[in-house]
Amino acid sequence: MSHRPYTRRDVLRALGAGAATVALPGCAALRRRDLVEPQGPSPNIVYILADDLGYGDLRCLNPDSKVPTPNMDRLASAGICFTDAHSPSAVCTPTRYGILTGRYCWRTRLKSGVLWNGYARALIDPGRETVASLLRKHGYHTGCVGKWHLGFDWASTDGAPVTANNHDNVDFGRPVTRGPGDLGFDYSCIVPASLDMDPYCWIENHRAVEIPTVKDPGSKRVWSGGKGFWRTGLRSPSFQFNEVLPTIAKKSVDYIGERAADGKPFFLYVPLASPHTPWVPNESFRGKSHAGIYGDFVHETDWAVGRILDALDRHGLTQNTLVIMTSDNGSHWPVKQIEQYDHRANHIYRGQKADIWDGGHRIPFIARWPGRTPPGTVCDDTICLTDLIATSAAIVRTRLPDDTGEDSASLLSHLLGKKVGPIHEAVVHHSLQGVFAIRQGKWKLILGRGSGGFTEPAKIEPREGAPIGQLYNLADDPGEATNVYARHPDVVQRLTKLLEQYIEQGHSRPARG
Repeated sequence: MSHRPYTRRDVLRALGAGAATVALPGCAALRRRDLVEPQGPSPNIVYILADDLGYGDLRCLNPDSKVPTPNMDRLASAGICFTDAHSPSAVCTPTRYGILTGRYCWRTRLKSGVLWNGYARALIDPGRETVASLLRKHGYHTGCVGKWHLGFDWASTDGAPVTANNHDNVDFGRPVTRGPGDLGFDYSCIVPASLDMDPYCWIENHRAVEIPTVKDPGSKRVWSGGKGFWRTGLRSPSFQFNEVLPTIAKKSVDYIGERAADGKPFFLYVPLASPHTPWVPNESFRGKSHAGIYGDFVHETDWAVGRILDALDRHGLTQNTLVIMTSDNGSHWPVKQIEQYDHRANHIYRGQKADIWDGGHRIPFIARWPGRTPPGTVCDDTICLTDLIATSAAIVRTRLPDDTGEDSASLLSHLLGKKVGPIHEAVVHHSLQGVFAIRQGKWKLILGRGSGGFTEPAKIEPREGAPIGQLYNLADDPGEATNVYARHPDVVQRLTKLLEQYIEQGHSRPARG
């Protein structure tokens, strides 16, 4: 195997390599973590995933935030904050794939970008284990309320497949397939994709609640003082953008009430559609932040979190419920908005959503499990959102087979305050444009120059004598300001080799012993 510095072409070529059965070296601490057992009955699990919420938006993580976040702050005071948590991708679809499957999305057909709209074909293969299907096998009722954006297969009027680029033949009156209901969820109420992508409608348990018949003209992007951006497309007559977040909150609260009545453990996945564009805070939240309409929408997002926490309290479920609050990637908050509002939505971290720098994928991650998780604690170990399925498996005292959760590691020991070593040997990051990075300890290697995302320059062409990649010592330089690629060829070689190995063998977790 070559140890030369990796280029993007090499990475894409390697992505086509078949999975091998090579075991990762060492990682004994990672194997031991699977043996930690929680005490008492299996907890309910509520996983709240914000859309484009930045690390620096939360006051518990950034005291200088211009946005009130009292509910997320109270969650943090009662639980544990992971300050080095990362989404597997700097954009949403691949992160959502990783959350539910425990597998990096670049191992699928989606090598960069996101599913382009709500008509895209299903991304998760039939038969692949998800967090929901795993927990359902262990006695859980499973629900999904919010933004899906993982595709499903629409019925068509002519027998030809409905696709992202060809969807004039969709039959909205027939059920969708390969959606949440086919992936382990007993109940689902979802919008198909991001709130700025059509079709604008609700789908409850396989079927559109109301047929989208209105041609919505879309909106122009504005960064403050307006409703933000959404694309032209079909909309259900009663669908209102500003009612999506309150509806997600209400449906989640209703689900919790129903589950409280039957006494069965439940898993509720709540992928919020906010604060992604369009920024549409309702009137009672307008002007309540000092970060413009975006900050107001973040404040309303915090309100929705509070509704869910209050429902758990009201039904006496708080003590036996693990609540996780996180985000699918960094905030879409460029330099212009930082200067305008003096608000750092991505805190001290360079870049924004879509970028390979930490601003693109370092995200808030708060977990509360009363009586198990020590309250008010902080963990600085590197974790990834792919870790949910391994954590869930550990909670229900089962082991994942080798073809499940290939990039997932259990957080259970850390949640129980019984840390036994690093969670991951290394974590792989991925940008909108498909740029790779690998993080191990203090070192972060990026295989290319530029942001790989929204921040300019997205790509810098190699030139004679210049570094072909980026290497940062995050212990000394968390803002990724000083590229030390040329100074540490040994680190570049070692991390390049490790990334090659992860790609070629088809997994990054240690072999199950």
